[in-house]
Amino acid sequence: MKQDMKTQLLTKSPKELLFKLAIPGIIGMLVIGLYPFMDGIFAGRLIGDYAMSAISVSMSLTIINGGISALIGVGSASIVSRAIGKGDKETIDKIFGNFCYWVILFSAIITIAGLIFAPHFLDMVGAKGNIKELGVRYLRVVFFGSLFVNFAQAGNMTMRGEGALKQSMMIMGTGAILNIMLDPILMKLMGEYAIEGAAIATVLSQIVQALLTFHYFSKKSSFVKIHKVKKYKAIYREMFSIGSSAMMMQILFAVQQTFLFKQAFVYGGDNWGILMSATMRLYMFSFIPLWGMSQGLQPVIGANFGAKQYGRVKDTMKIFMCGATILAAASWIPSMFCSDTLLSLFSVRHEIIEAGVKNFKMFYSTFILYGIMIMTLTFFQSIGDGKKAGIIVLLRQLVLFIPAILLLPKLFGVSAVWWAEPIVDFTMIIAGLFLMLNVMRKMEKEAVRSEERFSRNAET
Repeated sequence: MKQDMKTQLLTKSPKELLFKLAIPGIIGMLVIGLYPFMDGIFAGRLIGDYAMSAISVSMSLTIINGGISALIGVGSASIVSRAIGKGDKETIDKIFGNFCYWVILFSAIITIAGLIFAPHFLDMVGAKGNIKELGVRYLRVVFFGSLFVNFAQAGNMTMRGEGALKQSMMIMGTGAILNIMLDPILMKLMGEYAIEGAAIATVLSQIVQALLTFHYFSKKSSFVKIHKVKKYKAIYREMFSIGSSAMMMQILFAVQQTFLFKQAFVYGGDNWGILMSATMRLYMFSFIPLWGMSQGLQPVIGANFGAKQYGRVKDTMKIFMCGATILAAASWIPSMFCSDTLLSLFSVRHEIIEAGVKNFKMFYSTFILYGIMIMTLTFFQSIGDGKKAGIIVLLRQLVLFIPAILLLPKLFGVSAVWWAEPIVDFTMIIAGLFLMLNVMRKMEKEAVRSEERFSRNAET
């Protein structure tokens, strides 16, 4: 079984691997995205658009959990996939214990900090009145589930790193279905505490996912097995180096959202705040299939890079980038031509939609290219080049974005609140492609040198 998966990663055609690994990855990540997406829909329909907005604004803070999961999970997955390619069992055996140590430590810190700072965060994004009150109530329940969400999500990423995307999809699917079932039931049963009901549904679903993830590693994993919970310096240094770009993307996405919400409330009041909340809900959900495809890409690139099969790395990137562009179009086309319908899913009032639909379309204008951006970032994470991945994330979500969102509305009018991010993203897509092509040229040169050395050795 172990050899079978390794052989598939190293020998199957990139197109076959796209369908074998990316489809379960997409489905698995989609069901993860159903958590906040369905919370927002049910809250909008059962409580009101203020509750939907409260959950959307609050999710910017809960992304901190997503950042920690990405730090540990993406880093561990990259190490696992490359170790599989090299046949390095010693490294693989240290993964689980190291992974658990950091999940427990970081989750404890996040739970305490989240409970204390939730009201201050909502003040910072400009939430007031009902939106702030509901947001604080939602967050104080959700943060109690930090340990379970971090273990489940980081563990899920590690599973994908060894190529177990079907198992990953099934576990996340089970949790998502449970959340969708519990959301309306608990919201209705808890009456005036309906917002807490939405949060409890999410936490209970995450507990189930965490238990299923633990069962996978204890009974079913072909590579990663349960060992002593312990940090290993050689493992965690590499894990932090690689996973830091994924964590930064999550954390800085929260920073992005904070500034977007703040500017929306400043320039358009509660109506723009509600419109931005629905927009960000759809935007985050649209990203999720692309992340799912990237989870299919990661083990293929990691294993083949570890085995120094650079030609397969290049061919795989071409196939996955084409597939990711098609996948991005599946969200971009409805956002351009069915905007009213999409915004109505969250029970946004008709007058808000009518006044803001052009802003929504501006925000989504470059999304069709986002698949290329995600695959490029995953490429650097997969080959262990955390530095370049980090540069892309920092430039996109901090260095360029914050000046743009603060200055452009003052220079070009309030509509720049909605088109500042697409401008920054387009710039970084081009820059990321340039960096990736430069690394691939170096790989080609290394492959030529390796062939020449092999030929000389064969002659002697």
